[in-house]
Amino acid sequence: MKKLKFLYLFLVFGLMICSVAPVKAQCAMCSANVETNAKSGAGTTNGLNNGIMYLLAAPYLAVAVVGYIWYKKYRRKNVDLNMRSEKLNLN
Repeated sequence: MKKLKFLYLFLVFGLMICSVAPVKAQCAMCSANVETNAKSGAGTTNGLNNGIMYLLAAPYLAVAVVGYIWYKKYRRKNVDLNMRSEKLNLN
């Protein structure tokens, strides 16, 4: 059964790798602008790439800040459990 699962996963990943198709991730106007500016040597392509990186990083930074605040606020500090020293009978 374990070999069958491994074979199935290998088949799925193999098909995923073989079925890669190139895609256009930009609108027609943006891609035409980038292509013409890249050929002419203008710096617009760097600005577009920096904007994409900024938009990519913003959600991750927001989640990291919320997670850090949540961790600091709800972290337990010096909690005394006050447990009895006798053995528990769990029958």
